[in-house]
Amino acid sequence: MPTIPDALITTYLHMTHQDQFKPAFLNIPGVSIMTLDNPDVSFYRFLYDSVGDQLQWRDRRLMSVTELLAIITDSNVSIFVLYVEDEPAGYVELEKIGTETEIAYFGLIPGHIGLGLGKHLLSFAIDQAWEGGAERVTVHTCNLDSPAALPNYLKRGFEVYNVQSEPMPERYRI
Repeated sequence: MPTIPDALITTYLHMTHQDQFKPAFLNIPGVSIMTLDNPDVSFYRFLYDSVGDQLQWRDRRLMSVTELLAIITDSNVSIFVLYVEDEPAGYVELEKIGTETEIAYFGLIPGHIGLGLGKHLLSFAIDQAWEGGAERVTVHTCNLDSPAALPNYLKRGFEVYNVQSEPMPERYRI
């Protein structure tokens, strides 16, 4: 179990124009990204837990099945699964909020990290947001996330617009 810091430091980033986007798509045989058309809670929890376990993700674990199902089937939420040779390797969840699209959840399953798949999946997500009519694309990361997250966001063209620090919430210490 990783050591949990005393403070949660959250960095908020955004793109306000599509020209900021610096894609890094890969063309690797056997790698695909599929829309999760009919999300169900068990498969979603598999993805969330597989990606988030090592990152201390807790928020969606604390939700009831009914609460989680309402979120993942909301018409403003889109979930995309990255596959390597038909095996889930990560996922990204986008949420439209008015004219903005937030990359709400994003990550890779251990065993697929360090292969360049993160920049590919992030590029896909950003492209989907702009193609979906976003006027602003947002994402946030924190000091519990992968150390590669913030550099990946910056390399894709995101800019930091806010950083907040707070005492570490108890839910991340469990």
